[in-house]
Amino acid sequence: MIRLQIQSDAKEGALDIVQAAISSEVKRLEIGLHKTERQIARFEKEYNVSSDVFQRDFTAEDMKKGDQEYIEWAGEI
Repeated sequence: MIRLQIQSDAKEGALDIVQAAISSEVKRLEIGLHKTERQIARFEKEYNVSSDVFQRDFTAEDMKKGDQEYIEWAGEI
């Protein structure tokens, strides 16, 4: 178990600051995850294959835009 102890000279506000920072990071991660999901869905729709099939069977030569598009899709997965 990880235990984080925060000490502050101010009696108020430290907990609020930490909670706000954690909430902001969670929101940022959620936004990134939704963006990744949209990108993957776009590739799957464009090529009419699942990402599993893409990873197993596709090469850069199979992609309309070649290496760059292959790297983008693989990077999202």
